[in-house]
Amino acid sequence: RAPVNAFTTEFWKEYGSVFDRITAGEYGDIRAVVLSSVLPKIFTAGIDFQGLGLGEHTSIDVARTALSLREHILDFQHSISSPERCPVPVIAAVHGIIYGLGIDIISACDIRYAAADAKFSIKEVDVGLAADIGTLAHLPKITGNQSLVRELAYTARPFSSTEAEKLGLVSKVVEGGRDSVINAALQLARGIATKSPVAVSGTKHLLLHARDHSVPENLRYTAVYNSAMVQTMDIPSAVRASQSKPHEPPTFSPLRPARPKSKL
Repeated sequence: RAPVNAFTTEFWKEYGSVFDRITAGEYGDIRAVVLSSVLPKIFTAGIDFQGLGLGEHTSIDVARTALSLREHILDFQHSISSPERCPVPVIAAVHGIIYGLGIDIISACDIRYAAADAKFSIKEVDVGLAADIGTLAHLPKITGNQSLVRELAYTARPFSSTEAEKLGLVSKVVEGGRDSVINAALQLARGIATKSPVAVSGTKHLLLHARDHSVPENLRYTAVYNSAMVQTMDIPSAVRASQSKPHEPPTFSPLRPARPKSKL
């Protein structure tokens, strides 16, 4: 959405809808997703406050306004969190400006690559609010420096791709700009796509469970989950391929049959 990919209500609802259709199998056999911006110099400037329609939620009664706004925020959160519900890994390939909602968006992805020119900001305090769409929920769990997280959230100061890597927000900084980081992310996605989709989807599912539960809880849950998943035909397929001479890569069937596309 030119010129800066600022999100209106229509934009974020469609964003969530695309991921939910991937989850439902409407786009066929997808095994990894790369999320990027088509704009050459920017990922997103965040929220377009003129296009959020907040005035639609106001009334003369404070309680009713609050209830309506709460539902609006929950819908917004649900949409931006859609990469977590997606059964395959989602790789964010970012470049240029990644401000405000941009941090919410990439925080819900599995892997984050940044171009060397990327510039980030947890921008919400500069417009009078606490970030409420995912940044503050995710960053303490996906990064390794709580002091720096709080500094960046309290000040809204811009930070570079190098500092983002130091924070643990991104796992790789790619020299160059948009094209370079997208190519690196696509290369990673292609590698992931060669693996068993049962194994990759299960790994994502169990990692998310581990994030939100204790170690004993996750181990018990994993035992139940894998008591079904170890029966997959992907295991003997992978073993046969590893023992073949000359080596032939294994082939795996789609995770689920394709479904017809829904209408927007």
